[in-house]
Amino acid sequence: MDEPENTAVRVALWRALHLQVDPPPHVFVDAVGLQLVAPEDGWQNRPDMSPFTRPFRASILARARFVEELVEKATAAGVAQYVILGAGLDTFAQRRAELASRLTVFEIDQPGPQAWKRRRLVELGLGVPPFLRLVPVDFESGEDWWQRLAASDFEPAKPAVVASTGVSMYLTKEAISAMLREIAALAPGTTLAMTFMLPLELADAELRPAIERAAAGARASGTPFVSFFTPGEMLALARDAGFKEPRHVSAATLAELYFSGRTDGLRPPDNSEEFLVATV
Repeated sequence: MDEPENTAVRVALWRALHLQVDPPPHVFVDAVGLQLVAPEDGWQNRPDMSPFTRPFRASILARARFVEELVEKATAAGVAQYVILGAGLDTFAQRRAELASRLTVFEIDQPGPQAWKRRRLVELGLGVPPFLRLVPVDFESGEDWWQRLAASDFEPAKPAVVASTGVSMYLTKEAISAMLREIAALAPGTTLAMTFMLPLELADAELRPAIERAAAGARASGTPFVSFFTPGEMLALARDAGFKEPRHVSAATLAELYFSGRTDGLRPPDNSEEFLVATV
C-alpha cells in the first residue's frame, strides 16, 4: 500500500483542525501535516473531524506536545538520537528543524506509506534533510525493526529518545514485551515514551461509545486493537523488560499540563490513552 494509513491521515488533519477551529493558545502547532495530506476541500466536514471527536483530537495534541518536550530536555542533556516508531506523518524534522538538526532522527514505518511520504516531501520542496533517516520496516512480514535501525547509522552505544505513540494497541503483548526488552538494552540515558490504551471498562462512560466505534473502525480496516493494559500491568511489563523505574503519565496529568485554564472545554479524555515513560 503506497499511501499513508488512515490513522496517520486523521492525526495530521486533527493537528491542522486544532489551528483552524480551536482558539489560542494552541497546544501544538503543526501545519506541515496538512500540506503532506493535501486533502480535498471540505475535509473539515469529514465524520472523523466532527465535534464528537474533539476529545480525541485533544489527546493527539497532548501526546505530541509531551513527546517533543521530552526530546527538548534530552537534547539539552546531550542526547543526539531520536527514534520514532510508527512515524506515520510525523513532521518534527520539518517543523522543528533547528532542534532536529542537533539530532539524528530515525522515522520507522511501513515501506509503502513511508515511500509515499518521501515522495510528498520532495514534491513540496521540503526534501529529506541530512539529519533525517527514513527507515522502512515491513512489520506485517515480521521484519526486525531493530536490525533495520542498526543498519541506518543508529549508534546503540549512545543514548536516544524512543517514541511510540498510537502503536501499542495494534501489537500483541508478546511483541510489546520484545520491543521493550530491545529498548531497555540500549545505552544508559535512553528514554522511552510509549502510549497504551486502558481497558475499555476503565474508560469514562460517556466516551466508551466513541472508543468502541474507533475499535470497530480499526477492525474493519484490518488493523484491530489487540492490546489494552492497566497502568500497573504496563509498569510490570516494563520492569520485566529491564527498566528500573518506569513511570505512568496519565491523560489527566497531560490535561493539567496543557489544557488547564482553557475556556473552550478542549481537553483529552481521562482514562483512555496513557503514557509509559521509562529511562535506561
